[in-house]
Amino acid sequence: MFRLKTTFYLILLIFLGMASLEAASAKSQKPPAEPFAKSEQILKWINGYRLEPEPGKLPQVIRAMSRLGLFLDHKKAGVYVGFIAGVLGSNPLAAERLVAQSFPLPPTDQVVLIKAIAYSGLANWRGVLSGATERMPARAVLIRHYLYGEGKALKDLPMDEGSFVLDVHWGRYFATGNQEPVTRIVSALAWSTEQDKLERLTIGSMAKWTLASNASRDKDLLDALKVEMNTQPANVRGPLRDVIMASETFETEALRKKALASIETLKARGPKSDKNNAWWGKAGQTALALGCITAGALGHVEVGIPCVLGGAVSSAALKLFGPGNAN
Repeated sequence: MFRLKTTFYLILLIFLGMASLEAASAKSQKPPAEPFAKSEQILKWINGYRLEPEPGKLPQVIRAMSRLGLFLDHKKAGVYVGFIAGVLGSNPLAAERLVAQSFPLPPTDQVVLIKAIAYSGLANWRGVLSGATERMPARAVLIRHYLYGEGKALKDLPMDEGSFVLDVHWGRYFATGNQEPVTRIVSALAWSTEQDKLERLTIGSMAKWTLASNASRDKDLLDALKVEMNTQPANVRGPLRDVIMASETFETEALRKKALASIETLKARGPKSDKNNAWWGKAGQTALALGCITAGALGHVEVGIPCVLGGAVSSAALKLFGPGNAN
């Protein structure tokens, strides 16, 4: 009888020990935290992408952007469109797979993906877009617009069409670090001395200030701007020289104030159609910039992405160059 009791207690102890181990194991095996649960995490990933590309994460990031509402206003999503386009264009063999894995997406957010494919620069972007058509029946008209209609590739979009175009080029730079989007942004500096059209002067001023702000914190970009000095026409080299000097001396605020004064002068003496403030609304703002500026103001330097994003997009420029900021 004693042996039976002893055996019973041993079995019971072994059972209780195994149960404790299983409970401890279950507790230690919590599901990993979602890496893109907040917009700040997405911004941080975007900012570091060109240094450590991880194209395989793009579908997850696109779905996270959608879930967080970053695509709600398409006019404010230019940086995201450009970034997605840049990743796709840099990975031609994986582009179709990356697009397919980005679904499901709400029909309203599919617009961003369609534009990103069209702006990707892929030799077979039409094939990639056609391959995704069945997944986006609600966007059939827009898809046909790009495949067979008047939808333009990014290279055909004029820089003075609005801040969205400027943002798209910045997005492509964040994705690739290539010279091409930098060259397009630099070309807009020709309008930073515009004497007639307020819209062009504003775009030129945005380009000038964002280039200086970003280059002051991004040596690769600063080096790229110095390369541009050898190829740009005279009406661009002057403003570009100002950008480089402001970047190297961290005097971007003085550059902003000078640009603002030029805008206020043109508004005061320009054509009546340009004197009103309606264009500021049409120019659009970028949620990404607001996110970066807010994060920076809260002290999250790593998330503020020291204005390599925050300064890069039109919202920051519009906030600073818009009406009521003359002081």
